Amino acid sequence: MRAATVETSTPCSRRAGHSVLFRRADHLLRELGQARADHSFEAVFRSCLAPDLLALDDFGLHRLSQQQSEDLYALISERHRRSSFIVTSNCDVSEWVGLFADPILANSALDRLANGAHQLVIKGPSYRAKLGPRPPAHAPTT
Repeated sequence: MRAATVETSTPCSRRAGHSVLFRRADHLLRELGQARADHSFEAVFRSCLAPDLLALDDFGLHRLSQQQSEDLYALISERHRRSSFIVTSNCDVSEWVGLFADPILANSALDRLANGAHQLVIKGPSYRAKLGPRPPAHAPTT
């Protein structure tokens, strides 16, 4: 199951005057962890709050550590009712609580995400399969 996403700073979003930050969820959480280590966390965190839309792709590929759970909760909490959020995942939403290290943080974060949300569930074969190379119609003879 996968929700629709947008590309970072598409011509359409620029014409409409909207800013977009598009990141894979694990990459963004890794960036926040590295920012904690080099003491640039506040600046990196603020850069995640600034765009009109934050799109997190592939959420749920890995279980979150306690720190990642807290960072994601903080992002969701700070952006709640102020700016838009898109989360894509191959996991069912019912599985998301189990991805967090702390179920209380998970329920609170997911409650904020669900508030006023539109859920798009896409079923069927992967769209990427349609974009990939096609096998030859018949095998060449040698």
